[in-house]
Amino acid sequence: MRKGFANAEEVETFLRPRLSSLSDPFLLPNMQTAVDRILAGLDRKERVVLFGDYDVDGVTSLGLLAEMLRAYGADPELFLPLRIEEGYGLSGESIDRCLEKCRPQLLIAVDCGTSSLDEIIDLNRRGVDVVVLDHHEPKSALPECVAIVNPKIDPESPFHYLCSVGIVFKLCHALLKTRRVSFDLKSKLDLVALGTVADIVPLQSENRTFVHRGALEIARSTRPGLKRLIDVSGVGPPILTEHIGFRLGPRLNASGRLSNAQRSLQLLLTQDEAEAVSLAELLDKQNRERQEVEKEIFLAADEQIAREFDPMRDAAIVVSARGWHPGVLGIVASRISRKYHRPAIVIGFEENGVGKGSGRSIEGLNLVEALNRCSGSLGKYGGHEMAAGLTILEKDIDPFSEAFRCVARGLLSDEALQPCLRLDHELMFSDLNGDFLQWHEMLQPFGNGNPAPLFFAREVQTVAPPRLVNDKHLILRLRQHNYHRRAIYFDAAGVKLPPAPWDIAFRIRAEKYEGETILGMQIQALRQAECPLVDQ
Repeated sequence: MRKGFANAEEVETFLRPRLSSLSDPFLLPNMQTAVDRILAGLDRKERVVLFGDYDVDGVTSLGLLAEMLRAYGADPELFLPLRIEEGYGLSGESIDRCLEKCRPQLLIAVDCGTSSLDEIIDLNRRGVDVVVLDHHEPKSALPECVAIVNPKIDPESPFHYLCSVGIVFKLCHALLKTRRVSFDLKSKLDLVALGTVADIVPLQSENRTFVHRGALEIARSTRPGLKRLIDVSGVGPPILTEHIGFRLGPRLNASGRLSNAQRSLQLLLTQDEAEAVSLAELLDKQNRERQEVEKEIFLAADEQIAREFDPMRDAAIVVSARGWHPGVLGIVASRISRKYHRPAIVIGFEENGVGKGSGRSIEGLNLVEALNRCSGSLGKYGGHEMAAGLTILEKDIDPFSEAFRCVARGLLSDEALQPCLRLDHELMFSDLNGDFLQWHEMLQPFGNGNPAPLFFAREVQTVAPPRLVNDKHLILRLRQHNYHRRAIYFDAAGVKLPPAPWDIAFRIRAEKYEGETILGMQIQALRQAECPLVDQ
């Protein structure tokens, strides 16, 4: 692992993340002002509304902050916008509904608000104070609100890696440092781990600590809803980032993608066992529906790409159509970006010609910066370096597509457009034993910013024909010298395997087999062997 550690202390901190190493929460910009205003609002018994986002980061942020404020005796209203009818964040439609339903005096915007200049001016005019807790990229100006706690408004801040639930955790820490109350903040790291992994922010520094400890809290969680969600997801301890990213997170996201994220929030907060069972089953059902909708749109988008995309010419991909469900466009964009190794934007238009889109990027292109350069064709837009959302009129799609591809060509080098595997270390099959697996697992949690090591082995023979499982994956029986390994090659049913022997790129993982922990191997890529080994 090429981590660039400067000394043994940095290695120790990485291998053994400790909550005691967390920094002072007041180092975040405007934290003191936010804490003072929130506590003043609680003292004055103001109507406090927590206004969130419908993804996992937004929902876990609302859940954590609600539990914190309830510990102070407050009863905040929790408000989530409707994705289809109102769109993302502080839209005019969602603000009108929020004011009518909740009549806030203090509105805390979570996981949104950094770019909502006009909307916050409107809220101020209507007598509502606003505190923003967010991690999205700022544009040229910041909203005029009581406080905006967002590390990205300060280029010198060391906390750019935090997502919104991490910022909410820091706010809760700051509140407790200012005014103590009986509240076990450490036990709430289950919510922080869920939001941090699902939002795909880098697992570095304090994020690594949050997820390391939070995964333990998920495994022993007393939340009835989370326990039931773990059951329907088929997840068993230990809880890994892949369980959160591919099992728990998608189910929590499902309701917000297809209908209303309120059910996901309810699931995390409920203390009722019967309601927990019902909600977990509902989210599991909605996730299966989401998968079907996503599959249909991906196939349609891929057909469009096959007709229009030229890899020698195009540094980016933009696809669009009427009727594509806006709730799954981000996932489709992510799949397209991975398949073609290009920044990808997927847009669905309504009958009135208004389009909503989601984009995903590749290393080397800041998506928000790219959208800034071709914003003349857009309505709203915003997001992160690697993911963004936008609105656009159907009549503007052609000039936008051309401008975006042109911007991407200018920002991305030819080398950046070539997919490559970054290998960490060459291994022999004889190295793959229990001790090696134990050291490997000390590098957990894996994810964005801390990928699992990618290993390389030369001149590997196959000792049996590949076996197809679930019509998608291949099981391979491999040999190097006198050492045999079983490996799985995911989504390789359509891959034409070259003649053996092979050079293979692979990752390892701990797997359970007949009650024992064994070392499993996952093939990432293979090629016909180039450099022979002797005595094979």
